[in-house]
Amino acid sequence: MLSQSLLNDFDSGGSPPSGLPGLAYTSDSFMQIEREYLFANHWVFVGFAHQLSRIGDVKPIRVAGLPLFLLRGQHGEVVAFHNLCRHRNLLLIDRDGNCGKLIRCPYHSWSYDLCGALKNAPYFGGANRDLPPGFAYEDNGLAPVRCEVWHDWIFVNLSERPMAFADFLAPIRRQLGGNDVGDYRPVATLDLGEVACNWKLLMENFIEPYHVQFVHRSTTDQPLENHRTVIDEHCLGSAVELSETQVADARAGTLGVTSHYLTLFPNFIMGTYQPDQMGVHLNEPIGPARTRQHRVIYTHRGAHYSDARVRQLADLWRSVHLEDHQMCVRLQQGRHSPLAARGGVLSPHWEDSVRKFQELVANSIRPGLR
Repeated sequence: MLSQSLLNDFDSGGSPPSGLPGLAYTSDSFMQIEREYLFANHWVFVGFAHQLSRIGDVKPIRVAGLPLFLLRGQHGEVVAFHNLCRHRNLLLIDRDGNCGKLIRCPYHSWSYDLCGALKNAPYFGGANRDLPPGFAYEDNGLAPVRCEVWHDWIFVNLSERPMAFADFLAPIRRQLGGNDVGDYRPVATLDLGEVACNWKLLMENFIEPYHVQFVHRSTTDQPLENHRTVIDEHCLGSAVELSETQVADARAGTLGVTSHYLTLFPNFIMGTYQPDQMGVHLNEPIGPARTRQHRVIYTHRGAHYSDARVRQLADLWRSVHLEDHQMCVRLQQGRHSPLAARGGVLSPHWEDSVRKFQELVANSIRPGLR
């Protein structure tokens, strides 16, 4: 087990401040502690509601290392359950699809309705409908997981004492101001595959604006000096306010608009781009150095984007992500140096939001350090 001393340099309060040590990005033990103490105790972003469009649609996911699945229930709501049959604990849902009216275990045909209630356990007591003494259907249904949907975004929480979902959303709602997310509809999805880096590096990269004018010089027109960082409780990120002249002078095919880059700890990412675009990323940690990433592009319901324009947007954002991925992979590789044990240093001006993110990580995992 990792020890409390792992965070000594991080906690030292130096100037400029240190970042998290390299082991926080490379260690299997650190990731296991994150699963048990971080992801198991926060609202975790897990999927997009529009991808579960029909009653009976299912999607397997993993949160805190645990197998779960999402379901569009019989009343049209999105719900979540632990992904195992109550009989012999077989994984029930192994791929995206539609289960119809019943979730049926392929091993012994135990069946559950779309509320998770056990409806059939054939031959369990001998003959087809016989049940053994002491066994009741109502005691052996699927185990639900706390699940909430904000517009198109699905969150689950495994904690016994979760933060109220309204309180979780409060800081990002403040930052959005009058920009109503309900006015946006999905128009494209980018499957960005696996990125060879730790999930935190993708989060930190999005949160800080310091790299933008260097990494994205060919795809963006957002000068660093126009940016500011955002620290609002557990909502972290940055924003850039451009003048009408700067927007008008932006190069065609690049991002040159007023934008807000906002996150909710631990893994929700939203970008808003005036006047009528929005993007949301899903980062799924699958190992210390492996993260699966998707992005959904949204446009305002009052805007009209042709299919060709949507394709252009998708191409632009894929290019931006690939530029970020190159840096994050190299950040991951650098974490294996012994010099990374002290975490590098962070700009107190441009990376204070990254430091806050890392403090939230450190505070979440402290109970798991000996």
